[in-house]
Amino acid sequence: MKLEDKAVLVTGASKGIGRAIAVGCAREGANVVINYNTDMKGAAEASEEIRGLGRKAYIVKADIGNVAEIKEMFMLIKREFGRLDVLINNAGVTGWTELFEITEEKWDFVINTNLRGTFFCSLEAARMMKDTGGGSIVNVSTNCAELGVKNLAAYASSKGGIHAMTKQLAVELAQYRIRINTFAPGPTNVERNLRDDPDYKDTWGGIVPLGRTADPEEMIGPAIFLASQDSSYMTGQLFFVDGGWTVQGRLPGEYFDRVSKKNK
Repeated sequence: MKLEDKAVLVTGASKGIGRAIAVGCAREGANVVINYNTDMKGAAEASEEIRGLGRKAYIVKADIGNVAEIKEMFMLIKREFGRLDVLINNAGVTGWTELFEITEEKWDFVINTNLRGTFFCSLEAARMMKDTGGGSIVNVSTNCAELGVKNLAAYASSKGGIHAMTKQLAVELAQYRIRINTFAPGPTNVERNLRDDPDYKDTWGGIVPLGRTADPEEMIGPAIFLASQDSSYMTGQLFFVDGGWTVQGRLPGEYFDRVSKKNK
């Protein structure tokens, strides 16, 4: 098993990609900390699934956009496990807003959750990892930060910041044997996307070179690769898991206006 007896924290692990990764880490032998903010039911279900695999699961409620709550979460993890080997920064919000309607509050909400939250989670994780011989930090981003799309200025900016931060922290943390890398999913069949657009699979599948959208479980492999010794000589890197969308760069017409209006 690639993560046997490792202590792994997955933020935003109550649903979607985060939940899939959390369960995937347990299948590879990890004991998993499940972070959630609002979906207590989903966190409990993820915990039950992980325990069914014979691994430990520990649920922690924390708003990743709040640094005080981040610090409290890591104190609880240290008390429960005594160490942290892997952090997977998955929690994030989209923040659909037409460009000229972005408010300061919406901008701050997206940036605080996605960028500031990722940074301060990484910082607290690194404090623990450097005292126990190192570890791996994995950021989950988006290919929207590479291409640029309508009505997601704050979202793309926050994720682009994560890409730059990955390089910066890779240099600063290398001396402690802490690696940090990022992978960026493309169109994925998570609950939020399917709720925003019932035709999501057809809309996006028609423009992705591989001809379909991804299932959340297809993000487990990239996460495990970056978390484990399989990527032992990689740090500061970014790659895309998007069916080739970033290479081709086609966009689905009026989709962005339609979904943005739905999320006002």
